[in-house]
Amino acid sequence: MNFSQLIFRQAEEKDLARIIEMLATDIFGKDRENQQNYPAYHTAFLEISADKNNFLAVVEFKNKIIGTCHLTLMPSLTMQGARRMNIEAIRVDDEFQNNGIGSWMMKKAIDFAKEKKVKTIQLTTNKHRKEAHRFYGRLGFVATHEGMKLSV
Repeated sequence: MNFSQLIFRQAEEKDLARIIEMLATDIFGKDRENQQNYPAYHTAFLEISADKNNFLAVVEFKNKIIGTCHLTLMPSLTMQGARRMNIEAIRVDDEFQNNGIGSWMMKKAIDFAKEKKVKTIQLTTNKHRKEAHRFYGRLGFVATHEGMKLSV
């Protein structure tokens, strides 16, 4: 893969359908995403785009969106008022996986965090995503906490 041909940029409205497609074809997304519910995704996209603490990123290759991740900056009182960044909805198109694109995208996200003076980057990943755990570990992420969720 020629990484000089990759572009890491903020998602635009025209990218939304492709982002939804990548979310919906994921092994867990197949059961929780619904591409037919475009209005709900569009509303969320507009809210994300309007919030200065959110950056919905895409990776573009030859005019095709092949990756995405959602970065959220979070001011915090802990750690002496340190800023944190959460990374979620990390996806690389199946056709382009295992080519280093995920690592390249995550390095771009880490660079973004450094530019924003972030002290801690955090993410959650499903306990069943063993390959993802190894991937994040290779990037330097450490499983220091047990995450919990409550559906409401």
